[in-house]
Amino acid sequence: MTAPPRSDALVFFGATGDLAYKQIFPALQALVKRGLLNVPIIGVAKAAWTVEQLRARARDSLTHHGGLDRGAFEKLSALLRYVDGDYADQRTFAALRGEMGKAERPLHYLAIPPSTFPEVVRHLGESGCGTNARVAVEKPFGHDLASARSLNDTLHSVFPESSIFRIDHYLGKEPVLNLLYFRFANARLDATLSRDHVDHVQITMAEHFGVQGRGKFYDETGAIRDVIQNHILQLATILTMDAPVGHDVEAIRDEKVRLLKAIEPLDPEHVVRGQFRGYRDEPGVARDSKVETFAALELRIENDRWAGVPFFIRAGKCLAQSAIEIRVQLKKPVRDIYHEGAPASEYFRFRVGPDITALAVGMRIKRRGEPMVGRDVELRAWEDQARDMLPYERLLGDAIKGDADLFGREDSIEAQWRIVDPVLDLGAPPLSYDPGTWGPVEADRLIPAGWHNPIETQRAA
Repeated sequence: MTAPPRSDALVFFGATGDLAYKQIFPALQALVKRGLLNVPIIGVAKAAWTVEQLRARARDSLTHHGGLDRGAFEKLSALLRYVDGDYADQRTFAALRGEMGKAERPLHYLAIPPSTFPEVVRHLGESGCGTNARVAVEKPFGHDLASARSLNDTLHSVFPESSIFRIDHYLGKEPVLNLLYFRFANARLDATLSRDHVDHVQITMAEHFGVQGRGKFYDETGAIRDVIQNHILQLATILTMDAPVGHDVEAIRDEKVRLLKAIEPLDPEHVVRGQFRGYRDEPGVARDSKVETFAALELRIENDRWAGVPFFIRAGKCLAQSAIEIRVQLKKPVRDIYHEGAPASEYFRFRVGPDITALAVGMRIKRRGEPMVGRDVELRAWEDQARDMLPYERLLGDAIKGDADLFGREDSIEAQWRIVDPVLDLGAPPLSYDPGTWGPVEADRLIPAGWHNPIETQRAA
């Protein structure tokens, strides 16, 4: 198969924003350093800046996030351009067309609020900047199923589906890619991941911190929209999907969509929403806010491989620690030949962040000296993530190459919204919980076996 042509310019809207400062400039420097980015990089924003101020912002970003590499930064600085203007003003896009020069296949990266997507996309089409171009858009991709469909229609008015790259930065993380590789590179493990062997699955995405000054954004979003609809459903999909058929770019994405379509829409009776005490005092948060900062739920996959296996998911802010972990609890042996009456202790535990990648296997072994009496042990393998490729380095590099493997497809995004749509904007206020805990105690009723909290220490993980 012939590789698609590389983009010959990178335009990023929102060049003066927080995402660009913390994530994008470090990723761009890394791409330049590896020799993978040598095209004009045009920042667009309304800040009354000059290109020199943008370069200064990039330098400051790299000084505080990831480290300044003088040689790579000089090359990056030479590639930077800047267009200042309002996204609603067609003159901004005329100026952009001029800065693009001879570029014929630009990548437009929209690191801007989703509410501005339609206007920017329309102007890209009308100005000619969208001709033969690609577009990368940030999450949240829509606010619910209806808005996601509307946004897809807007993008398709200018760009074909093959030129649209919907970013979920978790899919660019090394631990998530490692989980995908581990699934299908180890045939015996993959055979174990089914209703014949699995009792239930738990997925925890916990953050020990709060909204960190993003109160207004979070109060319009909440935990279900912020991480469950995208990050967690993607993790669940990678864990449970069937092996892809074929090697083309759509093979994995086809299997993901097939799995997502097999997930039943969430039942409000199996969802517990919480809000940490003190959330309503955060700047930008409504004093009577009913937005959840924690959600726990049960979902079911109605296909031959997973029918009958419950998946228990929880995510939240101001919890006891920060950890992203998947625990696959295996079924008890059919016969308890040693008459111990012990609970099921065989499991797989995948730690996929934030600081380490880990795989652990839980099992029972004989106690030393005791006559056929066992104890639980865990075998662990772990890696530090400090030297992993930056997620945006991988994703922007792939988008420039036209490699869509790690990006959401139209039907995948809509399938994810279909799953969570019934539990968005529930009228009941969320339950209160204290910061530093594992959320409201009512979440415990979802899972008879009890939640398994991630192990805290890095070595133990």
